[in-house]
Amino acid sequence: MIHVVLFQPEIPQNTGNVGRMCALTGSRLHLIHPLGYRINDRNLRRAGMDYWYSLDVHEHATWSAFRSSPVAPRRLWLFTTKTDRSFWDVRYEDGDGLLFGSESAGAPTWLHDEVGPAHRVTIPHANPNLRSLNLSTAAGVACYEAIRQVGFLQ
Repeated sequence: MIHVVLFQPEIPQNTGNVGRMCALTGSRLHLIHPLGYRINDRNLRRAGMDYWYSLDVHEHATWSAFRSSPVAPRRLWLFTTKTDRSFWDVRYEDGDGLLFGSESAGAPTWLHDEVGPAHRVTIPHANPNLRSLNLSTAAGVACYEAIRQVGFLQ
């Protein structure tokens, strides 16, 4: 199983898109609070997340609660613009976690430090004047590459 980890996501539609992708790929979604929205029926409907209740999703009150959770991934890969290592240069394994920071701030410095430089990856793009992909797009690209390597959809 691949784990997709959203650290303090702010936009329910992004989380909805990532959740849909996780449901379709059999990936586990982790949401680390605080969130920029409330998970309730009204917000779920607005984001088109009618499948939310069949999704393997785990909410964690804090980063440390996530790290100590028995359902957390074994190994983490932080997707960030603060590295030159491409996500294509990684050999993903069953049980890996793909970690994404918030839409407005990315991952804080302390989180970069905890994960370490060996586990930071980026999704290359052709225009260096643009910062990064949208959160849900980046998560989709990353998850499907990890699944391609691990072989879950074969």
